[in-house]
Amino acid sequence: MGRLYHVTSVRNRDSIRRFGLDPSRMGAARGIAGSRGPEVDGIFLADEHTAGFFIRINNTGGPVDVWAADGVDPASLVISPEGFEYLPGTISPDRITLHRQDVPLP
Repeated sequence: MGRLYHVTSVRNRDSIRRFGLDPSRMGAARGIAGSRGPEVDGIFLADEHTAGFFIRINNTGGPVDVWAADGVDPASLVISPEGFEYLPGTISPDRITLHRQDVPLP
């Protein structure tokens, strides 16, 4: 089990600190790809290289944060129809840390 990353709008920071990563709480900002609602019932996670890709495609309308999630079993990840990995469900606040903040639009 290693460290994986989740990229999201800075507008979600307060909610994430309070509730963790929870797709049902999406709404403060568009998703990284510009979606207005969750694309899957889970949390997209990536290695550091792929997190860089998500930063580059940022379509949230502003800067993003990169959250680190520790202790995720890679066998529990699911592949989305677009080919990206996600963890079904939520990730509690005690399992994440703010890795990078206020990363500007590319």
